[in-house]
Order: sequence, then C-alpha cells, then structure tokens
Amino acid sequence: AAPKEDLIPGIGKGKTSTGIVGLEVDHDAVPKMIVKYQALLDKLAASDMPPDAQYRINVEKIARYRIKAAQENLDDPDKVEELCNCGQVEELVIQADNEMIVMDMYLRNRWWELVKPVEIEFNPSDEDGGHGDIEWGDAPEEEKK
Repeated sequence: AAPKEDLIPGIGKGKTSTGIVGLEVDHDAVPKMIVKYQALLDKLAASDMPPDAQYRINVEKIARYRIKAAQENLDDPDKVEELCNCGQVEELVIQADNEMIVMDMYLRNRWWELVKPVEIEFNPSDEDGGHGDIEWGDAPEEEKK
C-alpha cells in the first residue's frame, strides 16, 4: 500500500472549506486551472484577434503565468494561490470560466477594433507638473481670509 499522506486540517487535501458561501472545496482545482486557462489560449490562437490587441496580450500573459504556476505546483494549491495572488484555486477556476464568457463577447463583437490608440503628453521639464502656478497644499485665496 502507498504511504498515507499526512493531512493537515485546512491545508491542501485537508482543506474542508473555502470560507466563501456557496463555493465548495475542489481538490482538483489546480489541474482544472491548467485545462481552463489553456482553453483560453487555444481560443485566442484560433481567433482573428490581432496579436497586438491589448486584451489578447493581457489574457495570454495571465493565462500562461497561471498555467505555469499550476503545472509547477500541482500538489500545492497554497503555493499556486500565493503565486497567482488573486484568490483561492477554486476562485481561479471561476475566473477562467468568467474570462471565457468575456472573451466570447469580445470576439463576437470584435471589440478590439473599437480601441483607439491614445497619445499621452508628458513634459517632465515642467517644474509644477503642468498644474499652473498653484502650489499643492496652498489654500485658494478666498479660503485664506
């Protein structure tokens, strides 16, 4: 017989509650994360969204990071949670499901075509940061009276 793994209450396989009403513990959440985040990457790869669309860039980075964290820590959900820093593994699975819903809308409506580049003007040589002659901390003249 295989050696019995010591269960530590509240940690890993000993986790009995997420502490979130309606969200059950899922001891298979880490492998589910890998499948669901890979599905996001696969859907993006099969889409006609341009590789330089910011939404695509962001989703790909997050999905790849979470897949890597999950693959490297299959038996340590606490480590996956620490690395991802976005909730419990059960919540990360839900986040992947929700992202798939958003992605479907994004692709169906071709929202990347609505995003226009924005030029940001910044002049670091402005001593007052471009705020005119008002010094921060000074009250307006009418309040000084």
